[in-house]
Formats: sequence, structure tokens, C-alpha cells
Amino acid sequence: MNILIRTDASRDIGTGHVMRCIVLAKELRQKNAEVTFICRELPGNMLEYIKDNGFGLIPLPATSRSDDNLRWHKQHWKVDAVQTRKVLKGKKDVDWLVVDHYGLDFKWEQSIRSLAKKIMVIDDLADRNHDCDLLLDQNLYKDMETRYQTLIPKTATALLGPKYLLLREEFRNLPVKERTGMVEKVLISFGGSDPTNETMKALKAVLLLKRPELAIDVVIGYSNKNQRSISRLCDDLPNVHLHFQIDYLASLMAAADLAVGAGGTTTWERCLLGLPAVTIETAPNQTGILSYLSELGAIQHLGKSGEVDAEKVADQLEFIIARPAMVKKMSDNSIKLMNGFAFGSVAEELVKGEA
Repeated sequence: MNILIRTDASRDIGTGHVMRCIVLAKELRQKNAEVTFICRELPGNMLEYIKDNGFGLIPLPATSRSDDNLRWHKQHWKVDAVQTRKVLKGKKDVDWLVVDHYGLDFKWEQSIRSLAKKIMVIDDLADRNHDCDLLLDQNLYKDMETRYQTLIPKTATALLGPKYLLLREEFRNLPVKERTGMVEKVLISFGGSDPTNETMKALKAVLLLKRPELAIDVVIGYSNKNQRSISRLCDDLPNVHLHFQIDYLASLMAAADLAVGAGGTTTWERCLLGLPAVTIETAPNQTGILSYLSELGAIQHLGKSGEVDAEKVADQLEFIIARPAMVKKMSDNSIKLMNGFAFGSVAEELVKGEA
């Protein structure tokens, strides 16, 4: 199979789109598929990371509004389509074109349709129509079953919920830790870019806690524009260990007793390992996910980034650390949500779709 993936990473949209597409690409490569990425050269891109993972890469030029990737693509989707069509015309038959991009919708997909046998869309906004054969939304919502009914063709297959999670290989076969609810080790991780700098907010909360007995692991990526200030603060805190652009987040999650983080794919990785979390919403697409998980008792959600300060984070951590039974219950509820997860199931669907 020949598969192309159209996605982007940048400082404003983060690294999550590329990271989950890398997972899918690796699963497809194991099934002898040839996978090539098409990505723009934006500030905070992951082009080198994609190449380091052994995948072909076709770069598209930076936009005139590289500080606002989504707005540019919504306004100039035709430009992106023309550039992508030019790329596709130079490739051999494309079995699947995978699109993971909030700035593109059915208009872009229809303009590309004739150059790929089938189109797969990865989405979690459910705010626009798609012309696709397969849609993946690996998140959990109250309205999950009806969420895309009017947004995709009736002939399209929808893969919905965490059982279709694109799970990084480091999490595969990792044993789930039996958690007692006692909190001795805390993980702070807000993704590869963390544009709202929640990491610094959480670190200031650690200072306010005045609990030197707590071991704190902090994870940031190379798209994080606040690397230096975060590193300096971590150096001043003897109980804090900073990890930069790592490939062992799974082991840190497994060792932690409590996490502080946002929504996105990491939410389901935490749930899979039964890691309770205090969460802050950093993007609108996280609203439904985090509020529903809070309702189900899997997380303690503090609200939107602009409504949460270091004092609120510290107060919540103090509250939850003093209640091990609550922490244990959050862990148990998280694990229940991941029942039925099957590693590699999305890649299987693509292969099946070509049979």
C-alpha cells in the first residue's frame, strides 16, 4: 500500500497531530505499507522528527501567517489543495490519503478526491463536514454515537472512542500499576508545545505546596518556546527532574501516582495506565472530553487555562493528595474507560479497506 499523510505541527497548534499520525504510520509500516508525510515548514514543525523515524517527507512552504496556521488554511485552503495536488500527481497510485488537520474540510478533500483511492480523516472537533471514506475520533463524548452523523457521507465508516486509540509503541504491553491512592510522585506534562505555558503554572504550584518529599517529573518538547525559563526553575527545585523531548513518557506515567496535564491523546494514555490526573483545558477541542471525564470521576478538572492560576492548581493538589481513597477511585474509573482497546486496530481497518 502507498499512503500519504497530510498533517502539520507548529507552536500554535502543538505537536499532537503529527505524534498520533506517526503512531499510525508505524503500524502501517509493520504491514508493509509505504508512508510519506506532507507537512508545512512552520515555526515549531516536526519535519526532522518525522525523518528521524524513517518516513518520507514532502515539505510545503511556510505560510504568510505562520503564527496562525489554522486561520491561514481556512482562508487559503485552495492554495494548500493546489500544492498538495502537485505533490500527489508526482506519486504512484495513492491507496489512502490520511488528513489530520483542523484547518481543512470537505472542500479541500473533494478537490483531492480524484488523486487518491480513499480518504481517511482524523478529527475530534466535529465542527465541519468531511468527504471521506473513513473517519477516526479516538475520544470519548456524551454524544459520541451521533457526533458525526450529519458531517460525513452515509457510506463512510466511523471509528469512534478510545478503543481506537493511536497508542504509541512505548505503551504496548506495559503493565498497569496497582495504585494505592498515596501520592509520592507527580508527573507534569502538557504536550510538546504547551503554548499557554501551563508547565510553568504547575511548577509555581509545586513551589506553593512546600512539599519537598514529593518527587516531580516535568516533561517538555522541543516546540516549547519557554524551555529556558522552565529549565531554570527546575534547576532551583531539588525535588524536580526535567525531561526534554523524550521517548519514555509511558514509563514516567507508570511510575507516577498523579499527573497534572491537559486533554488530547495523553488523556487516554493516562487512563490506559490508570493514572489519575488534575487537568487544565488548553484548547477548545478539549472541553467536551475533560468535562465528561470529570463527570465520570476519572479526573479532577480545574477549567480553562485563563480561569486557572498557580494557587488554584496548588489548592487542588493539596486537596487530592490528602484523599488517597479519591485518588484510588479515579484510577479505577480511568481503567474502566479503556475496556476493549486493541493495539493497531486503526491500521487493520485501513488494510481491510483495501482488501
